[in-house]
Parts: sequence; C-alpha cells; structure tokens
Amino acid sequence: MGLQITDIVPKKEIEISDLRGKTIAVDAFNVIYQFLSTIRQPDGTPLMDSKQRVTSHLSGLFYRNLSLLQEGIKLIYVFDGKHPELKRRTHEKRQEAKDEAKEKYEKAVEAEDIEGMGKYSRSLVRLDEEKIKESKELLNAMGIAIVQASGEGEAQASYICKKGETYAVASQDYDCLLFETPLLIQNLTLAKKRKTVSGYVEIKPQLIELKGVLGELGINQEQLITIGVLSGTDYNPGGILGIGPKKALKLVKEHKTAEAVFKFLESDEKFKDKVWFDWKEIFELMKNPDVDKSCKIEFPKIDFEKIKSILMEHDFSEERIESQFDKLREVKEKNKQKTLF
Repeated sequence: MGLQITDIVPKKEIEISDLRGKTIAVDAFNVIYQFLSTIRQPDGTPLMDSKQRVTSHLSGLFYRNLSLLQEGIKLIYVFDGKHPELKRRTHEKRQEAKDEAKEKYEKAVEAEDIEGMGKYSRSLVRLDEEKIKESKELLNAMGIAIVQASGEGEAQASYICKKGETYAVASQDYDCLLFETPLLIQNLTLAKKRKTVSGYVEIKPQLIELKGVLGELGINQEQLITIGVLSGTDYNPGGILGIGPKKALKLVKEHKTAEAVFKFLESDEKFKDKVWFDWKEIFELMKNPDVDKSCKIEFPKIDFEKIKSILMEHDFSEERIESQFDKLREVKEKNKQKTLF
C-alpha cells in the first residue's frame, strides 16, 4: 500500500552504472513482494517447481541481484521484524482486497479470461515464513548482507542510511522519506523493460533526494510527515477522504504545523468527521521508530555449492545456474582485489 505522494515528489532518472561502488540497503519485503507479483506466467500463475512450491521470489533474487552485483553494487537486504499494532488496519485492508481479487480471479478462470487471470492473480501474493527463510538463505549464499530489523524494515534501512553506512535505500515505497533516508532509489530491482499497450518501455532507476524534496516543495521534515499522514500511510490507509498529496501540501503551507492543520480539519464541517485516526500516535511512530541501533552489517562469502543446492532443490536448471556462476566468480575476484588493495 505505502505512502501515496507520487504526484508531488521530484525524481531524477539515473543509470545503473551511476551506482557502481555504492552500498544500497534494500527494503527486503518490498522487493520480494515485487518479484512474487510480477514474475509470473501470462495467466498469472507464479513460477513453481514440480512440487507446486512457488519459486518466483528465488528467480528474482538470483537473476536480478546477480546483475546488480556484477555492476559493482554492494547490497544489504533489510527484513521486517515486528509490525506496530497500528499497522493491523493495513493488513485487514490488504486481506479484504485479496478476498475481492480472489473472487474476480475465480470468475476469470471460469470464463477462461487469460488477461483477467493475469491481472487479479497479482493481488493474491502471500509472503510466508518459508519464503522468507528461503530468501535469506539464497541471499546469504550470494554474498549479500542481511539485517533483521526489530521493527519496520524500511525504518531500519533508513536508519542505516542516515548513519552513513549505505549510499541509499532501495524501495518502491515513499515511506522511507518519512523515516528520513537521505536518498531513496526506486526501480532498482525492476526488469529493465516493461510491456505496455504500445510496446516495451525502458525502466530506469530513479533517485529521490530528501533534501531536494523538502527544498523544491518548500517544506520541512515535520510538514512532509504531515502530508503523508493526511494523504495516507501504512498506519492510516487512505488518509483523510478528499485530501490527496496536492491538497495536503496546500494545507501544510497555509497552517505550518501538524497541530494547526489538524485543529483546522477538526473544526471544518467538511472534514471534521473524516479524521478517524490519532495523528499524534502516527507521528511518534514516524519520528521515533523501533530500530536496532547496534545492528552489525556483515557481508558473507559467496557459496557456490549452497546456491546450487537451494536452486536445484526447486528444479532450476543446473546448466543455467552454472552459466551464471561466471558472473559471480567475476564479482568474487573483484572483491578479493579490493580487499588486497
């Protein structure tokens, strides 16, 4: 779901090569969900092995990360810990959306509507403990660092970036900006091309600089959080009915502080019954998130046999795996040379 402020956030397209030599903290759940929902057959069926176990996430993690490692990018995958109780409403809404999508998917199956099946199946994605465990094992074997957050993964990733331990955070969601990541990269792990009605379009990574967002919009960090809360975050999905990011920006510029904005809304006939959440509670979660301040980042050694074992257990082609290992050996050799230097 995430924060919906696309319309007002300035972005800059970059090349993958611009990130060479950089360390990126990846919002793990965000990326794995992305692989599970996009790496599918035309009828929406996810990739599966002979035991009907889903393998879309493993395919995405192996091939996409391999390309990034080969480009000289170091990766740290940050996994979610315990979600705040306030996020329960978001999970309920997501479940409602899944139930609705399931009905539509079943109707599409009955009608043999391949396009409909492909469309609605993407909303049925489920990330369970087994997939999380498999993902961590594969990432570890690929030499990618793993951080287990105590709370929200995007908050932990943003904290690591604020400390200067990474160049940026990679996520499709904007929430990291509210957690004060200095730099956010979108589209990093997406396929390089996307199919549209008019053909294929190239997808490039986009860089969002927090300082630049605040400067261009003429606001401060507290006002950015206010805009997020008004238009909707994971802690108050949908925000206030009738207020989108542009309207929210106008309100914070008129009333300056969060307290003044919500005082105005609670006294306004049009909006007073639409403030259904405790905005101060959300602010506290954004400004003082549950993060592990003593977490250590360690990059494991690449383990070719372990990678092969994990993937072949799920019916990946040994020949294809071996053909990719040359790329990993190149990465390993470069890392060895850097260490010696």
